[in-house]
This record gives sequence, structure tokens and C-alpha cells, in this order.
Amino acid sequence: MLGLSVTTHLFPRLDADAAGAGRLTKIRAQAVSGRSCRAVADRLGLPERLRAAAPPDVAPAALDALVSTERALASVIEAVIGACYLAYGFEATAEAVREAFAPEIEQSLERPADFKSAFQERLARRGALVAYAVTAETGPPHERTFEVAATVDGETIARGSGRSKKEAEQAAAAAALESESLGE
Repeated sequence: MLGLSVTTHLFPRLDADAAGAGRLTKIRAQAVSGRSCRAVADRLGLPERLRAAAPPDVAPAALDALVSTERALASVIEAVIGACYLAYGFEATAEAVREAFAPEIEQSLERPADFKSAFQERLARRGALVAYAVTAETGPPHERTFEVAATVDGETIARGSGRSKKEAEQAAAAAALESESLGE
């Protein structure tokens, strides 16, 4: 329901012939990503609402993990959207989703964040490939942070970190794109 609501909003805004389905897919994926769901959950006060609704016998550490974990908050957001769909139907729910995700939709249109593709395209012009490798994992399982190295021709070009391997790879690619050592 989340992806469909955002896609039906984005499609008329993009010139499908010029942009192509790939661009729509990337923009939609960014707009509905775990990071975006987390931002919406925070704006809607979902962590506080979950704390207030928790049974008194729930361990504080478990509750803290729930309300601070991107994946858990994204799952709760999607569950709420599903419940709204069942209670109010597609149109009303899609409108609420578009309103709640409006900042994320606009950001994905204005500043697409697919740094990995942009980096690979830059490297392809000179016939090079990038490899990403996890170099460190820190923190407990519910708050894991990954560090990734982006390597080109056996040389580490940049490093990035994030709450998921994918996020860390994007951060490494973004750092590599900013690097002066690429020398197109």
C-alpha cells in the first residue's frame, strides 16, 4: 500500500518517456525506504505512542530497542498503513500516505540518493569496477552499524558507515564521488 500510494503520486509528475521506469523505481524506493519510514514515524510521534501503549511488564531495554530501530519503526508504519487501508479504503489511505511522506517524496525528486549507481557510471567511463566490502560491524544486533570500504583496482577509494550494509555502501559511494582521487 505504501509503495503503490507513492508510485501513483509520482508517475504523473515524471515524464515516463524521458525519465524511464528505472528512475521512477529509484525515486520511489528512496521515498519509501526504511530511513524515510523512520523519519515519518518520528514526525508522527510513533516512538512516544508505542512507549505509552506498551504493557507495563515490557522490559525497558526491549521497548527502547523497538522504538529506536529503523526496521521496527518501518514495519509499524507499514502495519498502520495496512490497517488504515482495511478501515478506510485505498483513496483515503493513499491521500494520508502522500501527505505523511510528502517531504521524503520531494527530497527523492530533488536529490536522488543512488550514489552507488552514479559512482559505477563514473567508473564505467574509464572501464573500472567498484567492489564493496564490510570492514567492521559494531553495536548490538538491533543497533548494528556497518563500515564498508569501496575498492577500485585493489585500492580503497573511500569508506562509509550506516545502519545497514546497503546504507554503508551508499555512504562509501557518496564519499568516493566527492573524492579528488578519482581522476576521471
